[in-house]
Amino acid sequence: DKVAALKESLAANQKLQQQYRWVETTVISMKGEEKSRIQKQCFYGPDGKVQKQQLTAPPPEESAPGGLKGKVVAKKKEEISAAMKQAVALVQSYVPPDPQRIQAAKAAGNLAMSPTGPDSMRLDLRNYVKSGDTLSLGLDTARNAIQTVSVKSYMESKEDAVSLDVTFARLRGGLSYPGSTVLSVPKQQIQVVVQNSNYERVDQAGQKAAAARRDGERDAQGD
Repeated sequence: DKVAALKESLAANQKLQQQYRWVETTVISMKGEEKSRIQKQCFYGPDGKVQKQQLTAPPPEESAPGGLKGKVVAKKKEEISAAMKQAVALVQSYVPPDPQRIQAAKAAGNLAMSPTGPDSMRLDLRNYVKSGDTLSLGLDTARNAIQTVSVKSYMESKEDAVSLDVTFARLRGGLSYPGSTVLSVPKQQIQVVVQNSNYERVDQAGQKAAAARRDGERDAQGD
């Protein structure tokens, strides 16, 4: 059962990832112009959830013109910011793939498998997160590891179509992770690129010590 093997592999990989910290770089562009570039140090906290500490300073606020024009510009900036945040959140709902959602798609008859080579196959899942979306996984069947993810989805309505393409990388220690993620929202001409890099193995004691240091630094800055 390829689906059962994939679920086990994803669960084992998620457990392995909790032993690492890494740098996440998110670049958001609109109409071909880079709007923001944010780097965050990521690691798993004691509760098993990913914690993120921003490494880059937020971009300086641009002063808007006064009067009615200023209000229009400010409203447009809010709309763009909301759309970008929604796009980033959408990425996180698909990557990494959720074993429970894969099982739910299989149970609902929304999963199809097709071989693509001697040691590779593709899984196509319909209605994975939203009604009418599709998630395609390119698998290395010898390792039960994901190589690629391709998504066809949408934002608030199906008219706001989005595409998501992910290429996975692998560390020597066996960890498989989304090395590069590209989300495109053609209607609003938004592109979100997320790259994960600089993976370092850490133990729980080291993570707790690092968290304590960060808390101490924040307290010192507050003083």
